[in-house]
Amino acid sequence: MQATWRRNSLKNALEHIHSTMQLKFGFRLWDGTHVPANPPPAIIAINDPGVISALLRRPRIETLVDAWVQKRVDIEGVNLFEMAELRPPGKASKLAKNLNRRLLAKAVLPFLFAPSKRRASSEVKGEGARDGSEASNKRNIAHHYDVSNEFYALFLDEQMLYTCAYFTKAENTLDQAQRDKLDMICRKLRLEPGDRLLDIGCGWGALICHAAEHYGVTAKGVTLSEQQVLLGRKTIAERGLEDRVSIELQDFSKLSGTFTKISSIGMFEHVGLANHEGYFQAVKRLLEPRGIYLHHAITRPGKRTEKKFRKKPAEYKALIRYIFPGGELDHIGMSLRNLEATGFEVHDVEGWREHYAYTTSHWATRLMSRKEEAIALVGEETFRMWALYLAGVSLAFERGSAQIFQTVATRKTKSFSGMPLTRASLYKRENETC
Repeated sequence: MQATWRRNSLKNALEHIHSTMQLKFGFRLWDGTHVPANPPPAIIAINDPGVISALLRRPRIETLVDAWVQKRVDIEGVNLFEMAELRPPGKASKLAKNLNRRLLAKAVLPFLFAPSKRRASSEVKGEGARDGSEASNKRNIAHHYDVSNEFYALFLDEQMLYTCAYFTKAENTLDQAQRDKLDMICRKLRLEPGDRLLDIGCGWGALICHAAEHYGVTAKGVTLSEQQVLLGRKTIAERGLEDRVSIELQDFSKLSGTFTKISSIGMFEHVGLANHEGYFQAVKRLLEPRGIYLHHAITRPGKRTEKKFRKKPAEYKALIRYIFPGGELDHIGMSLRNLEATGFEVHDVEGWREHYAYTTSHWATRLMSRKEEAIALVGEETFRMWALYLAGVSLAFERGSAQIFQTVATRKTKSFSGMPLTRASLYKRENETC
């Protein structure tokens, strides 16, 4: 009796929502009931009535993510990208004003005291500490990057680059775009034989190997991921670069000596806003006078005030909770201000937002195409979390709610910086294959 009451109440509510908001997708309830009766190809499946109870008691995006990860909510007939394209025409908030709130309130009554059966997906959540200590940094990095090298190999390019690619043409393959990215970074750093390059958060070592092979530099990479060190050292040996390239499991701030060029590609997001000043001071200490630093990092759009900026959207909180524990994003103005305040001179800032939309779209599509292999490696919950994450991030970059910039800076001097007067040299090899 109670089950039928809940089913019929939700069915009536969904029928009202579907017609009022002109939805292009339908719903399937846990007992096979469809809304509308003749459903379109795209379906949101509510496999457990407890999901509605959980959302009523804790109406947060994390509740919905938990339900997705546990497959209590699913999509059928389309993939995540296709479902996103079926969002209601116009502003959803405007359409929602036409909903009958009294009808909806009556519909949720049967779920208020029903069991939600909610359980935390602890295996896909990180702790989220960001006190700047080496221990917490290593723990947070391990949560994200030590899933397994085999898992990342399912969707990354042939060189295992887990950062934004550079698409000289939208139709380029991911492998080509990642090779072009490596070469663009090397050109921005003005690498030449004799340079000593440090790559902070070097991943599996693709950049340091490329720089040594194509630009004749000596390169060191540091990471806090044990999995990356193991595979990175194997790659260095296989490419015969052990005399010029090394990769260490180490916090870069503990390094000694200096380097002529330093890069940080997709690592800064893990530092935490409170630790930015210390981070840039450490980079400056390791960089020779007139040395070049390339800063490549995801950002959030700036707001009218810092107070508004620090108010984090729900989807951003979920991203940090599940995927990037301990991570925080600044805005490009904050990055530039901190660089200058620490003693750097900024020479070039380039937005790569569209490039990352393409990159993450490739990753998501590749991962979803190898679903069974991924589940065998990491389990279905982790696979579903990553598929949702990659598709969501791709859409965020496409729609502009996430951004990414490459910034080139040098240690500030009281004389000429030594940087070229134009950007012409950055594109002289654009059509060459490395």
